[in-house]
Parts: sequence; structure tokens; C-alpha cells
Amino acid sequence: MIIPVINEIFDEHYTGEEEIRFFPNEHFLDQQDAADKERITDTNFQIIGRIVKKYHLECESSLPDGKITIRLFEYDAQIALDEGEVTEETLTVTFPNTAVMYLRAYKKTPDKMKYVIITPGGTVQYDVPIMKVQSYSLDEIFEKRLLMLIPFYIFSHEKSFSEYNNNEQKLEELKTEYRIILERLDDLEKQGIIGAFDKRTILELSSDVIQEIARKYENVQKGIGAMMRGPLIQTEARTILNRGISQGKKETALRMLKMGKLTVEEIAECSALSVAEVEQLANLQTV
Repeated sequence: MIIPVINEIFDEHYTGEEEIRFFPNEHFLDQQDAADKERITDTNFQIIGRIVKKYHLECESSLPDGKITIRLFEYDAQIALDEGEVTEETLTVTFPNTAVMYLRAYKKTPDKMKYVIITPGGTVQYDVPIMKVQSYSLDEIFEKRLLMLIPFYIFSHEKSFSEYNNNEQKLEELKTEYRIILERLDDLEKQGIIGAFDKRTILELSSDVIQEIARKYENVQKGIGAMMRGPLIQTEARTILNRGISQGKKETALRMLKMGKLTVEEIAECSALSVAEVEQLANLQTV
């Protein structure tokens, strides 16, 4: 579901058949006379099509204050360094294509950010695009297949929560809107455009977001949150996701074992597996 969002933000033309390779979110910034500072990005990945491109997306909901731009540059520089190459004392780094998804839009929210990097060899500058989630209507979201935005659609109604909470008719109008979302997702599933995993994940994330930002409004919580949550507590989506996360850790550990440069304990720490699990993988690899 991230491909249509990338196409929209960066004016790309990916088909959805490309391979997407995600990278760790944790990065450590080296600082003089201080402990390494951990930075956690929202998402950092490659899309492997005709050419390989790196992307970095961040979500933001606070009032623009300039600090997000600094954080973005720190993240981007560290992402570039993580995969930097040194050949005959020449360091080559590739900065990712970066964008920010603003869940809340304010008058001060710009349409883009900009990096200006002044170096002894010349000045480099480029724009960091901004996607304002609230500016997309339901029709646009479905027509452009920006289904990743659905969990955040509730932000466009946030200013009216008090009215919905105290006015049954207004709440019913909001519920009707969300019934339409459910119906359109059902149609996409029947057409084979999305799978059951995709649909359930969208619904669960929507429920999580509603529960978080409407926590002071009981009627909104019960009316919309329950509708998206449905009768399922432990869904197939979470089960599959947990399985995938576990498999990803094992694949990471296997790659480290094949490199042969780290101890079992170091691999366990890096992959978030237990020492026993890494030892088991090492034994299987030997066999």
C-alpha cells in the first residue's frame, strides 16, 4: 500500500510489482564527548525497479517549528552513512528521497521543506515534499488507491469531535461516512485489488488511531471505534504480522551468520533473537 503514496508524493510511476526492501528504523548518531544518540525513523526502505531508489517517510502531527527539518536531516545523513562506501579514501553516500506526511495541517504548514547544504565544493539544495493527509477526500483516497491514508482520515473530523459526541444526528452522519469506507474496502477485496490481510490491517490501524485521538469522546469511541474494530480482538492480520516479524529476525540472523564476523551473542543482540535461537539457526546452517 505504500507504492501509491510514493507515486503521489514523488510523481513516480511504480506499478506495484517492484520489490520493496525495508531497513532497520534505529540509527545511532555519533557525537563528540557524548554518548551515541539513538534516532528512530518512521520508515526507511528501498524500491527496486528499473533502478534502485531509497526512500524515507516521516509522519508528523505537531505545529511546524523548524525542528522537524533538523531531525529529518539527521536521519537522512545517518541513513546515507549506514550504506556509505569508501573506496581509496573517497566516501560516497546516497541520501534518500525524503518526505513528510502531516496528519494535521495548520496555516503554518508549508507545502515543502528544503535542504541547503553549503560545502567547500559548492552548494547543494533540494526540496523535501510534504503530503497533507487532511487535504485528501475519501473519493481521492480510493481513486488514487491511497489506502494507507485511511487510518488517518479521522484527523479531518477531529475539530468536530465535541459536536459528534453531543449530537446523535451528527454522529450518525460520521458513522454513515465510515460505513461507506467499509463498503468500499469490501468491494476492493471482492475485486482482488486488496487481500483480507490488507483490509483487516487498515481497519485495525483505523481503530487504534480513533481510540488514541478520540479518547476524551466516549460516544465517538463507541460509535466509530467499535465499527472499525468489529468483533475480532486477535485478528488474522496481527497473527500474520507477528509471524512475519519473527521470520524477518531469523533472516537477519542467518545473513549475519553467513558473514562469519560476529559472535552468537552479538548476532542475538542485533537481531533481537535469543542466544539459543541463534545457536539453533547456526546448527541448521551447518547441516
